[in-house]
Amino acid sequence: MTKDVWNTPADDGAYDVVVVGAGAAGLSAALVLGRARRRVAVVDGGEARNAVAAHMHGFLSRDGVAAADLLAVGRAEVAGYGVDLFESRVDQIDPGFLVRLDGGATLRARRIVVATGLRDELPAIPGVRERWGTDVLFCPYCHAYEVRDRPIGVLGTHPRAVQHALLLRQWSHDVVYFAHDRDLDARERRQLAARGITVAEGTIKRLVTEDDRLRGVELVEGHVFPRSAVFVFPDMVPHDTLLTDLGCGRDDDGWVNTDATGRTGVSGVWAVGNVTDPRALVITAAGQGAAAAFALDHDLVAEDVERAMRNHVPSAQASRHAPRSVPQPVSSD
Repeated sequence: MTKDVWNTPADDGAYDVVVVGAGAAGLSAALVLGRARRRVAVVDGGEARNAVAAHMHGFLSRDGVAAADLLAVGRAEVAGYGVDLFESRVDQIDPGFLVRLDGGATLRARRIVVATGLRDELPAIPGVRERWGTDVLFCPYCHAYEVRDRPIGVLGTHPRAVQHALLLRQWSHDVVYFAHDRDLDARERRQLAARGITVAEGTIKRLVTEDDRLRGVELVEGHVFPRSAVFVFPDMVPHDTLLTDLGCGRDDDGWVNTDATGRTGVSGVWAVGNVTDPRALVITAAGQGAAAAFALDHDLVAEDVERAMRNHVPSAQASRHAPRSVPQPVSSD
């Protein structure tokens, strides 16, 4: 087989792209780049944010499938295009894009895609962590339909919890907002009342469970509000240490700055998915990965062309050194 010199990395020992993170964003980027005949490695430690959820929703043609199944299919697809998969964690990325894995191996790359996601920090209320992903939920667009028309609770443990409750009212007529340790202002109380949402005053003691099901929310003073599902707005903390160590800047809200394609302020570094966008659903993250791959491949092509031009002897230059032909007279006979 003839070697394709046009798509050969500048250093034969280097990958065109190393993708850190094998969620929907990272695998989508790897899939597009693999199909572009790029040499790609994906490194992932196997800790998906949505691993606790039984099903994934809102992904056209894959609605209701298990998140683990989607990722398994994705891994198989990218591997089919020659993408290398490493089950490991990235300890650091050194200048020159030397990607150091926790087992001691080092990968070299021309470009980097970081798709490491975020972690959800939950309130320290007994039962919240234990029921997280089953009947303690976060995203209405991911999970509210499955608990529609049931008694729903919203824990007032976050500044955005009131808006969360107002939103959830469209899935159930029975929504209780638990004020917990946050004071409601007059406008918030009017909003909740206008939407027909009950406000439960008092500090939450625990979530009540029975037979492996959520049964209600108990306040410190002893009253229990029967609930079938509880929504909580977590503190979302991006896994962006690799990005900030590379020099990527954050915006005023604390998230790494990127353009519409995921390109960061550091040359050669892209970031996609929840590591930069806490609102990205699985399908959104997958789209961001594909968009980054398009832009990244164009970036690599530009570099490949410049390298090829430096190494190429133009035909016009070569013709100057060829012997000139002497015109011959044309016979008039």
